[in-house]
Amino acid sequence: MCQECVKEEYPDRGTICLDSGTYLANLQGCQGCGHKDTLSVVDRTTSSTQDSPQEVIEYDHVCGNCNHVIATHGHRFWVEDDYQYYEMSCMLCGEAEDTRSCFPDDPRMEVSLF
Repeated sequence: MCQECVKEEYPDRGTICLDSGTYLANLQGCQGCGHKDTLSVVDRTTSSTQDSPQEVIEYDHVCGNCNHVIATHGHRFWVEDDYQYYEMSCMLCGEAEDTRSCFPDDPRMEVSLF
């Protein structure tokens, strides 16, 4: 991972958890060749096990021109107690986490009328 290629290391992305794609607004430029416009995804792996109900996606953001590794992207997803959990950690794309209900109406969002 290259700290000189990004504007800000691990920016806070709130609840935006991406399992693919690239946050190009945070790209300073490739320190290997100077390009700022083309990144590729390489070495993408998806894993999950019976012991752990998590899906883990990992890949590298690399310069499309010189193959310099900019950052390693990690994304986790799992379901627990009727909620979907998402986490993302990447020097380029940032850090984020989110939780969503599996049901159409999220019980946490119900407003008490009385």
